[in-house]
This record gives sequence, C-alpha cells and structure tokens, in this order.
Amino acid sequence: MNEQSNRLLIAGNWKANGSLAMIEDWGAGFKAPEGLDALVFAPAPYLRHAADRIAGAAVGAQDLDDVDDGAHTGCVTARMLADIGCRWTLAGHSERRQAGESGVLVGAKLARAAAAGISVVLCVGESQAEREAGRLEEVLRSQLDEGLPAAWPAGVEIAIAYEPVWAIGTGLAASAADAQQAGAWIRSCLAGRGADGKIRILYGGSVKAGNAAGFVGQPDIDGLLIGGASLEAGSFSAICAEVLA
Repeated sequence: MNEQSNRLLIAGNWKANGSLAMIEDWGAGFKAPEGLDALVFAPAPYLRHAADRIAGAAVGAQDLDDVDDGAHTGCVTARMLADIGCRWTLAGHSERRQAGESGVLVGAKLARAAAAGISVVLCVGESQAEREAGRLEEVLRSQLDEGLPAAWPAGVEIAIAYEPVWAIGTGLAASAADAQQAGAWIRSCLAGRGADGKIRILYGGSVKAGNAAGFVGQPDIDGLLIGGASLEAGSFSAICAEVLA
C-alpha cells in the first residue's frame, strides 16, 4: 500500500448511463463503507444531483476539456467543475483514447485539473495487440510520460488506473498477476519521478464481486475502477464489502 494513504480507493464509472431516478435509488441503496475511500464518476448533467443524493462517496466528473472559460461551445472547463464542488475527474479513459484523444491532450487536461485543485484518476493501458507484441512497458511509460505533469500541487491527489483495453467492457479480466505486473511497472516509473508511494494505483477492467479481492490483494494495487458493476448501489457495495473482508 502507498505511503499517502493506507485506504483503498474504490471508484465507479457510470459512463453514459444514469437518470435522476437511478441516482435516487443509488443514493438510497448505498451504505458508506468504513475503511476505504469510495468515489463515483457520474455523467456531467448529473454531477450536482449525484453529489446531493449520495452520502459516503465522493462524486467526480468523467472528463474535462483542455480550455479555459471562453468561446468554446459545449466544453466543460476545470473551473466550472471546481465551481460546483467537483473535486475529482477521470482523464485518459481508454474509450476517450480510442475516440482519438492523444496522450498530449490527456496531459494538458491533467494540468488544467491540477491548477483548479481537482484530483485526477489517470487511466493507462495497452491493447491486446500491444500486449502480444511485448509492448506493455513501452505503452505504459509513454502514457505516463505524456499524462503526468512535472509537478503536482499539494493537497491534490492523482491516482493511476491500469485498464488493459482488451478487458474493458468485454467480460474478460486480466488476472491478478497481470494487474500486479502492470502495477509494479507503473510504480517503478513513478519512482523515477520521486512519486513512488505517493500515488494510488487502481485496476480497472470487468471488475465485479467475486474477482475484486484478488486484485486488491496484490502489493501494487491500491484500489479499483469499476464499470458496469457500479451502476447499482448493491453491486458496488458488495465489491466494497468484499475488498474489506
């Protein structure tokens, strides 16, 4: 476990799902666990409602734009997120990268978030083809080099979510040993930046009750980024209970 916190970080990513009714049900059904940090990434239109209705879990944005306030129709800036009390955001999720988002753009988004006092979960991970070609370490290092700023303000946290692209929404999950291999490599890359032990490393990719404990039992995995299993408070709570058992 890292030196910054001895608590697991369990995060849920709702992606393009949700409704006012779902959030009401989620808030009513979620029981805040003791002994870990819970975090939910909700769609932008529901951020305020989710924050008002969900007790015991932080609520974060799924993305932000690399712009300041101004003539940028449709964009959501870091200042806007901070203004509504949002203190977390995702950046570099595999679905955004597959849509054409570059590592340089991801890094610029992190810099905007940091300047606004918003903590970030930076997503990194390789495709199946890259893994089979033996490029895991090369891909992860490149994504970390492009995504991480040279300095990070005090009081603003960054976590790294290792999400192998081939295990996102496919029903396939990397093994706990696969997650540990990547987590250890990420940790070694962070050590070169003087950040070893200060950043929590999460695993994401078809996580559910039944396999969650195996991932967080690894020495270099400090939490989870959960997709579909986070859409219901019951399944998310079951994962929280499993990793604490």
